[in-house]
Amino acid sequence: MRHPLTWRKSSYSTSNGGTCVEVAHQPGRAHVRDSKTPDAGSLTVTAAAWRTFTTTLRPR
Repeated sequence: MRHPLTWRKSSYSTSNGGTCVEVAHQPGRAHVRDSKTPDAGSLTVTAAAWRTFTTTLRPR
């Protein structure tokens, strides 16, 4: 049985049609997609890769 993904928008996305990234988490992985074209598919990465990516992007 497949569980539906719960997508959430980046806190940096704007509500006026700006560039929007959404992410959904499952055990051990993260799914990333463009909210403007949700049916175009998503990129799936390991949880470790997602953690490294988001840690790298944080301002220091």
